[in-house]
Amino acid sequence: MAVPTPARGPIRLRSPFARAVVPVLGGLLVLVAIALFTWGIAAYISRGGTEVSERLAPTRFEVASIQTAARIVADDGPIMLPGLNTTTGERTFVIDHAGDDPATGWVVYAAYPADGDPTCTVEQVVGTSEFVDCDGNHIDVSDLAPPPAGVNPVVEAGRTLVLDLSGVTQPT
Repeated sequence: MAVPTPARGPIRLRSPFARAVVPVLGGLLVLVAIALFTWGIAAYISRGGTEVSERLAPTRFEVASIQTAARIVADDGPIMLPGLNTTTGERTFVIDHAGDDPATGWVVYAAYPADGDPTCTVEQVVGTSEFVDCDGNHIDVSDLAPPPAGVNPVVEAGRTLVLDLSGVTQPT
C-alpha cells in the first residue's frame, strides 16, 4: 500500500538571508516589468521613428475665434502663449493684432527681446502691450523678436485664429 504524501503549502523561506533577498528581487522584477512596459508604449507612440509626429508635438495651435482674439488684444493687450508643449519655454509666442478687421492684421513674436537671447523670456505687464525681460527692462510688444521661419498666424475659414508652428524645431 502506498503512503500518501502530505499536501504542500506555500514555499517557506527558512534562512534569514532568503527572507531578506527574495522580496527585494521580486520588487526589482516588478520595476523592470513596469519600465519595459513604459518603454514599449513610448516606442509604439513614436512608432520608432526620429521624425516628429503630430501626436507628440502638434504643428498647429488653435487660439480662438478671430472676434474673441481681437477683443482680448484690444482690451488686455497681446496674447501670450507660454510653453506650447515644452517646459523650457522655447516655444513661447506672443500674438498681437492691429487694425479694425479681425480677419487681418495678426502678428506673431517670439517671447524674448529682439536684441536678446532666447533664454531671456519676457513676462507681460497685465492688461498692456508692455513686457518685462529677464534684466527688468520694460519693452513694447514691437520690440520682441520675430518668430522662427514658418511660424505664422492663420485665419481659417474667416473665423478661427490658428498659430501655425510647422517651422518650429519640435522638442525631442
